[in-house]
Amino acid sequence: MTDQLPYSILDLALIREGSDAADAYARSLDLARHAEDWGYRRIWLAEHHNMPFVGSSAPAILMGYIAGGTKTIKVGSGGIMMPNHSALMVAEEIGTLERLYPGRIDLGLGRAPGTDQRTASALRRGRVETVNDFPQDLEDLQRYFSLDNSRSPVRAFPAEGLDVPIYILGSSMSSAILAAERGLPYVFASHFAPAYFMQAVKYYQDHFRPSEYLREPFAMACVNVIAADTEEEAHFLATSFYQMALGIIRQRSYPLRPPVEDMSEIWNEAEAAAIQNMMAVTFVGTKDTVREGLADLVRHTGINELMLTSNLYDHEARLHSFDLAAQAIREIKL
Repeated sequence: MTDQLPYSILDLALIREGSDAADAYARSLDLARHAEDWGYRRIWLAEHHNMPFVGSSAPAILMGYIAGGTKTIKVGSGGIMMPNHSALMVAEEIGTLERLYPGRIDLGLGRAPGTDQRTASALRRGRVETVNDFPQDLEDLQRYFSLDNSRSPVRAFPAEGLDVPIYILGSSMSSAILAAERGLPYVFASHFAPAYFMQAVKYYQDHFRPSEYLREPFAMACVNVIAADTEEEAHFLATSFYQMALGIIRQRSYPLRPPVEDMSEIWNEAEAAAIQNMMAVTFVGTKDTVREGLADLVRHTGINELMLTSNLYDHEARLHSFDLAAQAIREIKL
């Protein structure tokens, strides 16, 4: 670790109730521009499909939009879901972005489809691929970026020879094992799937094998953060996030909705308990409360970077949350 813990953002370009995707994209770009000023290292866009209120179905296109509207912040995929794509096309698209924005592009990879099975089948046009193909997809992708592929009959232009950092994303042990074996940085989705977080990160750190890409383990944790000037305001703002999460429990897609005074009229006890379990790695409160919670997480896990997500209905409140969170992290003593 360095004296300053790096911190970044995960964004899904969520669509607010009564608005549309264009508004979501504009808010994402505005967030990225502010994030540069607040010291965020990177902003990543996630891939999801067949979800009417999640705007990030095409992360590579959004990456270009965000990178083109900013100056220094790294822009990446969090992640591109490899079962939906050929390694060759991913290399070509990401290589194009890296040529346009040198040194600013990250490639985060996921092994799940990011959608339901019927939609996954439509994306693949009937091809049968599973998460078990992910190690081979990763190997193919690395080969396409390598200069060693210059004599191959199939080459990826303009990606060949570029040093685009690859990150393995996951929410279970499988990706932790692969990241450790291949010597790649590892990012855990503790913001929605915290069950295996501690176990997976420890396994990765203990079993990491140095590679040409990375000499020491580098683990990132994605966490939910909702910060405000008072505890009461933060918990009030968080109800927009809880309403969105309720859609996951009910297997429905909800837009970002305005906050409410009382969630008991919206969810039942079982749903509330399920969401609380899902949000075990969530930090809601003032800057001081968030700082204490994040500092404790970092000290107990030894993670190398925090990636924050803060899904709030009001754009100005969301910006303020990320600003306060950045201040809180800068105050953490490592």
